[in-house]
Amino acid sequence: MVGLRAVAASFVVPGPSGVAVRTRLRLSPAEEKVLREVGGLLGSLASGDLAVRCRDGLDHDSERWAVRKRALTGRSSSRWAGAITKATHDQWALARRGLAAHIRGLEAGIATVRHRLSLPVGEKGTKRAPGGYRSRREWHAKSRRLTVLEARRDRAVSDWRAGRVRVVRGGKRLANTRHHLTDARLTEERWRGRWDAARMFLSADGETAKHYGNETIRITPDGHLSVKLPAPLAHLANAPHGRFALTGAVVFPYRGEEWTDRITANLAVAYTLHHDPDRDRWYVTASWQRKEMPVLPLDAALTAGCIGMDMNDDHLAAWQLDPHGNPVGEPHRFPYDLTGTAPHRDAQIRHALTRLLHWARQCGVKAIAVEDLDFSTEKTREKHGRRKRFRRLISRFPTSRLRARLVSMAAEHDLTVVAVDPAYTSRWGAQHWQKPLTTPRRKTTRHDAASIAIGRRALGHPIRRRTAPPHDDRSDRRGHRTVQAGLSARGREETRPRVPGPRTRCDGPGRGANAGDQCAQNRSGHTAEHESWQQDSLPLSL
Repeated sequence: MVGLRAVAASFVVPGPSGVAVRTRLRLSPAEEKVLREVGGLLGSLASGDLAVRCRDGLDHDSERWAVRKRALTGRSSSRWAGAITKATHDQWALARRGLAAHIRGLEAGIATVRHRLSLPVGEKGTKRAPGGYRSRREWHAKSRRLTVLEARRDRAVSDWRAGRVRVVRGGKRLANTRHHLTDARLTEERWRGRWDAARMFLSADGETAKHYGNETIRITPDGHLSVKLPAPLAHLANAPHGRFALTGAVVFPYRGEEWTDRITANLAVAYTLHHDPDRDRWYVTASWQRKEMPVLPLDAALTAGCIGMDMNDDHLAAWQLDPHGNPVGEPHRFPYDLTGTAPHRDAQIRHALTRLLHWARQCGVKAIAVEDLDFSTEKTREKHGRRKRFRRLISRFPTSRLRARLVSMAAEHDLTVVAVDPAYTSRWGAQHWQKPLTTPRRKTTRHDAASIAIGRRALGHPIRRRTAPPHDDRSDRRGHRTVQAGLSARGREETRPRVPGPRTRCDGPGRGANAGDQCAQNRSGHTAEHESWQQDSLPLSL
């Protein structure tokens, strides 16, 4: 249709490439003290290595990497030096990508402000482009803000070209909290505990063909954990070869068999030890990579239909569709609460997705259709202006986290995730499906209708319910009518115009010249049936 953007084709989302499981460590006070010393020492080495890497900038090469690694080896060990330098490179690259995203956001805001400043004051905008500012005062304020944004963009571009990044081990937010302890409702002691825990370094990547998949942090199949101590703390070793062994057994209740199979085969497993200062607990996380599995073809995934899912700010709206695109049963809604802390929000998302996946298995489908949402370009302050509530909504909406969680959890239930283009799904779903599916006992929401639109787009059907028009004479001359409008039919996503009156060429009942004459209508039971010219019915005996 004219004025609408092209809808991208649906595709099957690849499965997860890695696995991570976590369990709690039971430590004695002496063991906890040793881990704190090791983590603090390695954390200070990691901080110094990050500073050296940031000073190198774009001039860094393999020779400087070797120099850094040799310097760390003498102060810890060769394996810890390799783990620290790799973590430093990953953190520098992450900060570099964040700087690039920051530049893109500034450029988007600058383009929006320039466009609105070029328009007359009070000019209305369109759905695709904003209009001018409402008053001369606002125009003046935004012209000053344009100067601020341009200055920020110039500084960011200068940092990008020089290879300069601004990163803090432990997090910039936690570092700034030190100056606002009263507002954060923290004491200096509690903040110091969080800061020390965030800056500790107790991570080691695995290596295939090594004993149990990791030589630095090793966990045996029976759950005995030992850590390779750095050279300055070698006197704390309680096991051979300069290792410190814990007395408690490590048990992974989730994916324990898969983890055991990997370490028994000496496949690489990475471990991370970390401390939660709020709960005063220690945890160990084991992670490993999966083999790339072949992606299921789209047609094979949709043979039994699918479940269309619409993601919203407070719930997931889902509806089951058969292979022909017809909604089956009742709509389902899985609520969650995105307020509170990040762990609480993450738990809410996991709980909602778990209920969704259990229901999908009960329905017998093999695919879940979701929108391929990306709000990375929609969060700029200049694009939505005074719509603070909407900006807050899209800023906290967990699109990436929810999508990653869904893909990883669906793979464990043998379900496929199909991503569809999000264009016009809410609008067309409400236009074509909300009213027809609303009954006195069922209130169909706009989000429920959008889930049907998402599922039909994944199945390859148009969203609209209108069928192709009949042939000029008979349907069986050129074949029966198609159930769905063809892809080339213009206006197939629009509603059928309402024509007043019956769709016939003659006058309908109650119309015309003889509308008031009951005899002329020859209605059943009227006195006109008893006229002398009326033919009697045939006897039953004939």
